[in-house]
Amino acid sequence: MGYQHQLTAGSCDLPVGKVVCVGRNYAEHARELNNPLPDEPLLFIKPSTAIQPIQQAIVIPEGRGGLHYETEVAVLIGAPLTRATEAEASAAITGVGLALDLTLRDLQTSLKNKGLPWEKAKAFDGSCCLSPFVAANTVNLQSLPVKLWINDVLRQDGNTDQMLRSVTALVAHISEWFTLLPGDVVLTGTPAGVGELQAGDQLNLQLGDMLSAATRVEN
Repeated sequence: MGYQHQLTAGSCDLPVGKVVCVGRNYAEHARELNNPLPDEPLLFIKPSTAIQPIQQAIVIPEGRGGLHYETEVAVLIGAPLTRATEAEASAAITGVGLALDLTLRDLQTSLKNKGLPWEKAKAFDGSCCLSPFVAANTVNLQSLPVKLWINDVLRQDGNTDQMLRSVTALVAHISEWFTLLPGDVVLTGTPAGVGELQAGDQLNLQLGDMLSAATRVEN
């Protein structure tokens, strides 16, 4: 799996930073996994080495159980944020794209049952597949349809207006705990419809009428 070294939104080129992910930000997704809705955003981090271009093939890690897909809206941070207001967070979002948050679900379940962190299941190399970004200043972040087809079957069909917390509220909240730097990416949660990937699967993702991406799965 190949590490991605630079992220671009419009004419802005940024070095790849960390990825801060938000869990359970769509109620139906939380319910499908029998998870309670969180009282505040559930956060975890993927390192920069988790990032690979979305068009690169997804390789199923051998001997580590089922690999699940989660389609998400990703936002690219273009300015430093620490304890930011929502207005400051909005101004710092420079790009919007698509992501696949890949999860070793069997391992995650085992770790959760033992009360252990999820990093092995969520932050492994290639676990964050990112599309190119479009400039954020032309986008309504809270009215974005996001869809995933696998082998021409629609599996995920959501909209950012279904989020429990808005994109700018999430970014501002994250900055209360972790300083966000230019080149950092925030994954904003996945709608319902997640499931396991199989070798040979063909994935097609779409973000409104702005962006589409495709990838495939290999052993």
